[in-house]
Amino acid sequence: MPGTYSQILMHMVFSTKDRAPWLKSEVAERLYPYIGGIVRAEKGVLYDIGGVEDHVHLYLRWRTDESVSALMRTVKARSSKWVHDSFPALGSFAWQEGYSVFSVSKSQEEAVKTYIAGQAAHHKKEDFRSELLRMLRAHGVEFDERYVFD
Repeated sequence: MPGTYSQILMHMVFSTKDRAPWLKSEVAERLYPYIGGIVRAEKGVLYDIGGVEDHVHLYLRWRTDESVSALMRTVKARSSKWVHDSFPALGSFAWQEGYSVFSVSKSQEEAVKTYIAGQAAHHKKEDFRSELLRMLRAHGVEFDERYVFD
């Protein structure tokens, strides 16, 4: 086969360091498009982004010739620098060290987009800790709960 064809769809979740509520609406409404630009610059396609003050969800298509960890390293480093440059009062802003990533079937795309769009309402009922543990279990990810959070 002369070409490479793929549809690698991912739902990624990561939080601010110590889940500090840095991502107020005035930050998020500018940060989310900036993150989209980073993903595009890295040759990915961001389909959706959303979250609440302490974490972000991304739904994207990724390429076959670069690792997920390289993308996350770039997204976090560039967006963190952008936050510091754009919002000098947020000098202590940082992302958590790790992230979660889940594969998404194209048939579940609308469900993932709806989930991301409903983050504000969702987090009136469930905190980030419970949400992430539930997602890890639902996707069959092996983990030790002692090491999931900072």
